[in-house]
Amino acid sequence: MTPTTPPQLPGTTVHSFSQLLSSTRRGARLARLLAVGELHAWGLSPNVIDRAEHIVAELAANAAVHGRVRGRSFRLVLGLDVTVGTLRVAVSDARGDRLPAPASTDRPEEAESGRGLLLVAALADRWDTEPYPPSGKTVWAELDVVAPDRRR
Repeated sequence: MTPTTPPQLPGTTVHSFSQLLSSTRRGARLARLLAVGELHAWGLSPNVIDRAEHIVAELAANAAVHGRVRGRSFRLVLGLDVTVGTLRVAVSDARGDRLPAPASTDRPEEAESGRGLLLVAALADRWDTEPYPPSGKTVWAELDVVAPDRRR
């Protein structure tokens, strides 16, 4: 019996993008620019692109500043599943020992750090962290989107 190719749905249902970037402010800026270009190419709405741009900017800046290990890069991954209607932004760095913590919502203006994660939490529908072996972490955020081919 010969293997058969599974049936394909019309059009592309999943888009993905991955890029390794230097753990510098310049790398963080490039992550934002690359993400915006990719999301435009995928045909997402300006509102989704704007939200994702801010999320990428914050997560990439955190990776470059707080997750930096000399000689190690960070990775930006974008994934769009149009079947489910979810855009996932993930940034992985080499510092698994430094987990992000948003500023206290009681008085965020007094916090020394973590205010950017409040922005991520406000813009994303979901966000969290997970281990990135061997010793790093991934911070991800998801946005619920209307697929480009399903917009009215």
